[in-house]
Amino acid sequence: MDVIARVERLLRNSLVESVPRDHQQPDHEFRRRRVVAGITVLVGAALLGYSLRLPPGDPTFVWSTSALAAVWVVGSLSSGPLHLGWMRLPDGDRLTRPIVQPLLVGLVAVAVFSVGALLVAQLPLLRDLVVDVLDHARFARLPVVLAITVLNGVAEELFFRGALFAAIGRWRPVTISAIVYAVATLATGNAMLVFAALVLGILVGLQRRVTGGILAPMITHVTWSTLMIFVLPPLLGTAA
Repeated sequence: MDVIARVERLLRNSLVESVPRDHQQPDHEFRRRRVVAGITVLVGAALLGYSLRLPPGDPTFVWSTSALAAVWVVGSLSSGPLHLGWMRLPDGDRLTRPIVQPLLVGLVAVAVFSVGALLVAQLPLLRDLVVDVLDHARFARLPVVLAITVLNGVAEELFFRGALFAAIGRWRPVTISAIVYAVATLATGNAMLVFAALVLGILVGLQRRVTGGILAPMITHVTWSTLMIFVLPPLLGTAA
């Protein structure tokens, strides 16, 4: 029972119980944040769609995805102050920077998506959509793929759970930020990417609401995205 109680406490601290914070902004700064976030999401969505529609192996892919990360980062830093966030320790009384907990959440997400991949592998239409994305990794060197994956994971969370989340305000920021993330991904024309963005967006959005910052979403996102590069090919039968 003690182990079960600790797991339950970990989940509550990671996804349910928010830590105290005071991130108020004057109205004119809040309006500016919204304008910057709106422009950034439009530019980023267009560049994301362009990048993922390039043929696998096209050298432009590396530069376009790097430019995409730059768009998210510049938009985030231009929008206003961002915060790393805090998380309660298992004893419930003390606060710490969220590092271990979001790492564990990322590993759980990998496990859940892996089970989903086994099901997708049995459906040729869905499998082909996932393989289309993986082909970009297959035609590039692994260090380059990992660097792009980490860079874009950090940049996306900096914007979507940082600048955009703060620009939404108090009314359903978890849901709205996840929907905007998924809608931006529509530009790729890949339904599986949109679905993954929605699910991941809700998960990291809950972390953002709990911690009040971007560190936990970043760690979970990067853990999930980098490990899926290695996990998906053998599950879908595309490993070299």
